[in-house]
Amino acid sequence: MKIIDKIYINGEFVTPNGTEHFDLISPTTNEKLGKVRLGNTEDTQKAIEAAQNAFKTFSKTTTTERIQYLKNIRSSVEKRKDDFINIMTEEYGGTFQFASVSYDYMLKSFDSAINLLNSYSFIKTMGESEVQMTPIGVVGIIIPWNSSNGFICSKLSTAIAAGCTTVIKPSEMSAQQTQLITECLHEANLPKGVFNIVNGLGEIVGAEISRNPDIAKISFTGSTNVGKIIAKEAVNTMKRVTLELGGKSPNIILDDADFSKAIPLAIGAAFMNSGQACIAGTRLLIPEDRLEEAKLLIKETIPSFIVGDPKNPNTAVGPMVSTKQYNRVQDYIQTGINEGAEILAGGLGKPEGLENGNFVKPTVFINVNNQMRIAREEIFGPVLSIITYKTEEEAIEIANDTTYGLQAYISSSDSERAYHVASQINAGRVQINGISHDPMAPFGGFKQSGIGREFGTIGLEAYLEPRALIQPK
Repeated sequence: MKIIDKIYINGEFVTPNGTEHFDLISPTTNEKLGKVRLGNTEDTQKAIEAAQNAFKTFSKTTTTERIQYLKNIRSSVEKRKDDFINIMTEEYGGTFQFASVSYDYMLKSFDSAINLLNSYSFIKTMGESEVQMTPIGVVGIIIPWNSSNGFICSKLSTAIAAGCTTVIKPSEMSAQQTQLITECLHEANLPKGVFNIVNGLGEIVGAEISRNPDIAKISFTGSTNVGKIIAKEAVNTMKRVTLELGGKSPNIILDDADFSKAIPLAIGAAFMNSGQACIAGTRLLIPEDRLEEAKLLIKETIPSFIVGDPKNPNTAVGPMVSTKQYNRVQDYIQTGINEGAEILAGGLGKPEGLENGNFVKPTVFINVNNQMRIAREEIFGPVLSIITYKTEEEAIEIANDTTYGLQAYISSSDSERAYHVASQINAGRVQINGISHDPMAPFGGFKQSGIGREFGTIGLEAYLEPRALIQPK
């Protein structure tokens, strides 16, 4: 059994003052994997103090020095590829397929941050004045369990590129994954205090980060409800916030699309990361006159999305992260039934032979209207709602009829038509005829999917404050 009893402050692994422990439970078997000792408010304050002290010198480092630090981290992470993939499948239940992609994205985070530093000008001329883009200060990074180390790498690499120091609060459920990335960061030999990591609960460690006046900015990924709590607290000290929150992404398959390609793509978009993804395309919009064709293809496609042991390379859908999350998904499936939607595939209960873990039957509902809770609320599990439309205009209207706006998907055989439709969708990213990631393009949401953007120049500038020097000519 793994015991994690250290946090990381000011360049050292230290024993937290907090004495509370959290059990780490395998989502695949529900057996205890280990436990983690949690930090408390005092630990968080020490981490913030260390980051604040480090900021005095790290904020003055050159881009060349920051590039070298990023290369050092990348090199450390690169050496432990198998460890990263294995611990993600064991602790979180992420499938081998997803964990492998997630690992590649971790490395790309450092590549894109280095690319930014090679091209971005921190000194600009605006009007007749010099504008200096200066590091904002200590950044509080608060992240969820559904791609823990991926989020640490993307947010930390941007903070380092900007010249900021950080205090990171990962999910307490990700302690083994956190331990691994901390070891890599330690090996990278960054100056003391540039990164500090405190395992702990949101209402304790996260709350201190949100209210502490020495935190200048918070970068948070997680639920919309928690994002609102953080934003309300942050405004008391005028912290800058970047909030990447929930989604209920529409996937419009236009009537001219090749359904033999579009339907498997749609299932993949809906069930990515076992449905535990804010960008999952969980509302599938199908032209009414092609519904029967879509139903047949979905029934044919679903069996190829194998549910099971996440370590098996063929597994596409692993367990939910916890029994709490499993029960939440079951409640939503029951809600869909109660609302009058019809189950095309999946349904309540666990798949046969997988009763010990938090496994869900990948579920597809038909006869869904966009006002049902299963079409409006983020379920965070492998549950897809199919909604029909009569015209292209109606499809766009349904897609935009949501409180969210993180990502959307469009399929069409006519790329110009797909582009025209995509340009009318209120979402931070719209995927056209595929699913991919561009780490240099902004990522974030319209409406209640968040505030601000991550990645690329826009993401970097969220960690910078402009200072204009105006002097007589």
